[in-house]
Amino acid sequence: MKKILLFLFLVSTAIHLSAGNDFCGISNRSFSSGENITFKVFYNVVGLYVDAGTASFTATHVRYNNRPAYHIVGLGSSNPSYDWIFKVRDRYESYLDTQTLKPMRFIRNVDEGGYKKYENVQFNHDTKTAVSGSKSYNVPDCVQDVLSAVYYARNIDFNQYKPGDKIPFTMFLDDEVYNLYIRYMGKETVKTRYGRFKSIKFKPMLIKGTIFEGGEKMTVWVSDDANHLPLRIESPITVGSVKVDMMGYRNLRYPLSSMLSLR
Repeated sequence: MKKILLFLFLVSTAIHLSAGNDFCGISNRSFSSGENITFKVFYNVVGLYVDAGTASFTATHVRYNNRPAYHIVGLGSSNPSYDWIFKVRDRYESYLDTQTLKPMRFIRNVDEGGYKKYENVQFNHDTKTAVSGSKSYNVPDCVQDVLSAVYYARNIDFNQYKPGDKIPFTMFLDDEVYNLYIRYMGKETVKTRYGRFKSIKFKPMLIKGTIFEGGEKMTVWVSDDANHLPLRIESPITVGSVKVDMMGYRNLRYPLSSMLSLR
């Protein structure tokens, strides 16, 4: 069994998304430095959703190896009152080239139900390699990590796809390259615990792990505006199901014009 693909919320963004050749070197049009997004994770096992955890994403502009970069940090944790069931304390970091949104470095430091993992990966896109620990691995030119894929995907022009279309991408995780995709499902109005939104809906292909089932079991909704802000994620897990809702944001690049009303 593969280890968990992302921490509870990253599912959100687990928005694992695109990186096919059509998108190599895509430019950032959806987010800016200073953006912060917060989420709540709800767990359902007997027909009632309970507030089980929180998650957040931040993006800041930095210099990495003397190049301009976005430093993306994703944090996820279970609420202390539920730690006895399944304790989560996760931190993901990615440094993205500001011109291409390709990952330059990826750091994963997770504690999930007693499973602990530390990963530090240096990407070299000129040589198409990823150095993890003391080993070097061959990777495709447009490979993404778990966190960079979220921000890369927010820049996809979904208007060029039809419902049912697959958008391929490759990801490097646990020293392996995975060929994945998301299936675009179309547009719809979604009601979350924050409000009602016009949204874009899709299903990411997941890697089977200790919590999530593999395949297209997860559903993701992002805002149907220039931000492509993650709004909701729903997925069955080994026992029960989870729902992740966006509950706050700061410093978006554009007005959240997709919002129809507050809750």
